[in-house]
Amino acid sequence: MEKLIYEGKAKQMWTTADEDVLRVVYMDQATALNGKKKDQIYGKGVLNNQISSLIFEYLAQKGIENHFIKKVSPTEELVKKVKILPLEMVTRNVAAGHFATRFGVEEGKKFQTPVEETYFKSDKLDDPFMNDSQILALKIATKEEIEKMWSISRKVNQLLTDLFAKMDLKLIDFKLEFGKLKNGQIVLADEFSPDNCRLWNISDNAHMDKDVYRRDIGNLTTVYEEVLKRLKRVLMEEN
Repeated sequence: MEKLIYEGKAKQMWTTADEDVLRVVYMDQATALNGKKKDQIYGKGVLNNQISSLIFEYLAQKGIENHFIKKVSPTEELVKKVKILPLEMVTRNVAAGHFATRFGVEEGKKFQTPVEETYFKSDKLDDPFMNDSQILALKIATKEEIEKMWSISRKVNQLLTDLFAKMDLKLIDFKLEFGKLKNGQIVLADEFSPDNCRLWNISDNAHMDKDVYRRDIGNLTTVYEEVLKRLKRVLMEEN
């Protein structure tokens, strides 16, 4: 019998008949400000599942090993069971959001070299910033594992910057999470959707991500539908 083992802000994780496989259910819930703002938005789960499934399939084709197995319904996918490392690896190509306000930088400033930040994944503690020595001190990951996650993050940044550019979108920043397979191998996990990245139109810098919900500047499902439409078009052209 399947058992619910985790429920986050936007997804549920269920066991399956295979102990090494989990079923992910994307929910129609949108949150911001670490859950302080929360709404049910019909259709969001379907869109996130489709976008993330396509992105993970694309990354796998390009040699990025991840936990994704396959999409099994409009809102569900199967993934390899991993032990999630409680770290959020954030890559910033352009100043935006929290970075801009924290350092008094104007949004839209492009960095010569991407900014890399690590946060301790904890809603209770409000996801505090964490440096490598803190990660090592708390034995969350080894030096080699930290380097592995950043190596994968840099490859993902290069691949998706190019992919989104073909969709007339700029990849402003994004958050990645990683997990360990049973054999100890670190792989990309969680999801990749407009929920955990910032995308701006190349033409007019219009927000094409969850900022339309955070800032009440647009309709989230309309924006996500447009991202999915462009993604499907570009992937079809590449194939």
